[in-house]
Amino acid sequence: MSSPEHSQPPAARPLVQEHGVPFSAEWYAYLSSTLGETACRLLGAYTIPPEMRLSVVVPIYNERETLLEILERIRAVPIRKEILLVDDGSKDGTRELLTSLEPTADDDPNNQLKIILHDVNKGKGAAVRTGFLAATGDIVLIQDADLEYDPAEYPRLLRPIVEGKADVVYGSRFLGDQPHRVLYWWHDMGSQFLTMASNCMSNLALTDMEPCYKVFRREVIAEIAPTLKQNRFGIEPELTGKVARRNLRIYEMSISYSGRTYEQGKKIGWLDGFQALWCILRYSIAD
Repeated sequence: MSSPEHSQPPAARPLVQEHGVPFSAEWYAYLSSTLGETACRLLGAYTIPPEMRLSVVVPIYNERETLLEILERIRAVPIRKEILLVDDGSKDGTRELLTSLEPTADDDPNNQLKIILHDVNKGKGAAVRTGFLAATGDIVLIQDADLEYDPAEYPRLLRPIVEGKADVVYGSRFLGDQPHRVLYWWHDMGSQFLTMASNCMSNLALTDMEPCYKVFRREVIAEIAPTLKQNRFGIEPELTGKVARRNLRIYEMSISYSGRTYEQGKKIGWLDGFQALWCILRYSIAD
């Protein structure tokens, strides 16, 4: 794990390889000629347009211990990105660490940083909303700062949107073919119950309504972001309700999950579950 005493993140891995940038047309052509198109599709190899840019919205609250490592992992993904680090009034030294990362003219053009500071703690939903409103990329994605979710999975999550099949992609911790740390039975049951309640109201067949990874075409989030109201974890059912009511094309992709314990800093609690139920009902009706 990266030490919090470091003032700068490690340099991002170079994007250029012997056969072109990963996910470029040259890279895909080489793999396709070597492995065949069928194998490439099964392995998740495809072409991402070079002009496409991904906005990664990172809500942060008291994540000094993990911030540099998650930033390194995000930067290492071979896709053009703007990374929006939204600090929600941290009190553990995270803000001071962020100010040391202020972008300069020498920044990697493939990983442009934007740092936004909330003066007071408002909640994850407020930080996500701030990031959405500041995002300018073609595709917008939410990334937690706590290492529970792996940025290496971005290309898999983006693929249905890049290929024109989806407007929104949800990661799912419960589809079953990716590693999932075993922790709290009641927590998993609560998540699945809320997903079922959300599905009943939205008529969607999601397996996971509350994952970190939610990915949107820019046009979708530009319409939804100004209407968002929830400041805490109610942002999850609010987003889902508003997506469902717009009859958008939604895909799910399995994702890995390395959950934290409450001792390690997990923040969501049972009271947030009751708030989520209210939000499911509220946002299934109207914005």
